[in-house]
Amino acid sequence: MSIDTADPSTAEAGFHFDNSYARTLDGFFVPWQAAQVPAPVLVKFNRALATELGLDADVLDGPAGVAIFSGNRVPAGATPIAQAYAGHQFGGFSPQLGDGRALLLGEVIDTHGQRRDIAFKGSGRTPFSRGGDGKAALGPVLREYLMGEAMHALGIPTTRALAAVATGESVLREAGALPGAVLTRVAASHLRVGTFQFFATRGTPEQLKALADYAIGRHDPTLADQPQPYLALLRAVTERQAALLARWMGVGFIHGVMNTDNMTISGETIDYGPCAFMDAYDPATVFSSIDRQGRYAYGNQPGIAQWNLARLAETLLPLLHEDADTAVALATEVVNGFPERYQHHWQAELRRKLGLDGEQTEDEALMNGWLDLLQAQRVDFTQAFRQLTEVARTGDAKPLRGLFTDAAAFDAWLARWQARCAAGQIDAAARAEQMRLANPAYIPRNHLVEAALSAAVEQGDLAPFERLLSALQQPFHARQGLTAYEEPAPAEAMAGYRTFCGT
Repeated sequence: MSIDTADPSTAEAGFHFDNSYARTLDGFFVPWQAAQVPAPVLVKFNRALATELGLDADVLDGPAGVAIFSGNRVPAGATPIAQAYAGHQFGGFSPQLGDGRALLLGEVIDTHGQRRDIAFKGSGRTPFSRGGDGKAALGPVLREYLMGEAMHALGIPTTRALAAVATGESVLREAGALPGAVLTRVAASHLRVGTFQFFATRGTPEQLKALADYAIGRHDPTLADQPQPYLALLRAVTERQAALLARWMGVGFIHGVMNTDNMTISGETIDYGPCAFMDAYDPATVFSSIDRQGRYAYGNQPGIAQWNLARLAETLLPLLHEDADTAVALATEVVNGFPERYQHHWQAELRRKLGLDGEQTEDEALMNGWLDLLQAQRVDFTQAFRQLTEVARTGDAKPLRGLFTDAAAFDAWLARWQARCAAGQIDAAARAEQMRLANPAYIPRNHLVEAALSAAVEQGDLAPFERLLSALQQPFHARQGLTAYEEPAPAEAMAGYRTFCGT
């Protein structure tokens, strides 16, 4: 196999590609080129991420970056490919999805020695486009940039945006003609549950084994020498997803479209389409316009993660044991263990957020009582935890009490919490610091995100986007002048708020 379309004049940008996916997994992709765009403009460039990747940020933050990140010029050493994958979308199986508007440029080894994918999103039609135009609009591209950086700053595993380029052309969507854009996305890999589904249903046994071996080599190399490496891979992915979902839930994040093609083997958050952050705590919260039945509601996310992992387990059955019944039993044990692993991570997350050191028998009731109180009184999730942090720091509960309509119920819970804290082994200052680092002051509030995107797309004004991004890049450090970024929008202003997929 040979793919050699790179422009050697881009070598000064610092790309040193080592494209193991294209080199190792022949037949798992289609070589392809990005569509040429008429008038590209570099709207946003992530200099810090570029430096982390070992790239020359100064060179890329100029004409070379515009040419490369628009897709108009292929950097030296890249092997652009459209990857094949399948997926369950809202419970229904699609045997062929694939990169319908994306291209994997290649892989680089970053300054930490980690292999990272560099890929386009919105770079035009591919053989997997299924009738779509393969393009992206500027608003969703900037949303993904913003959300990825916010999640990264929150310490949550995530894909990140390296650049956003306006293409100078329009894309047609339900809302009409919108400015087009291309996102450059960086990921630990783009291996998905759906990748395994594609080759389990359409590929050969040899291809499925090659994919599993590649996934182990890339993400879990120590598993290769275990007696049951493919079962160990399933356990590793399950553990990563349990930890990831607990972190999502801890900040009120709602992915909005947890299809199996949007679940990574690496455990990173991927595809920020109709995602949003919850304001008032309610497990039934849904924002996605395409999730009409609430399948991917906030409170359903752990259960959906387990369902997705069951689909992954099904693909691995031929590799787990030659006896089908034994393979099913082995896989079932791992998948059925997900709730326990999720609860382990979720309770650890809540302990950090509530300032509880160690484990005591009353902790679960205390944690559930807090969440029940927030739900019953429609209290803002992020604000409540942050104000509780202030109680730990100053002892003043008045601002937090003011969030609750039933002060007596709040006072009863607060007394239990204070007694539990007093029984702990850490002092008040250490507890307050633990809570500060677990409870963000700033999240991507939906109304702020919409305002920033509207200004950028409709008026060409990036200032609100930049201010919001700046706040979100230090989410745990409250600063003067940013009070508006801490406050939820009035409930009536966000009534009926919906997010959209962006395709």
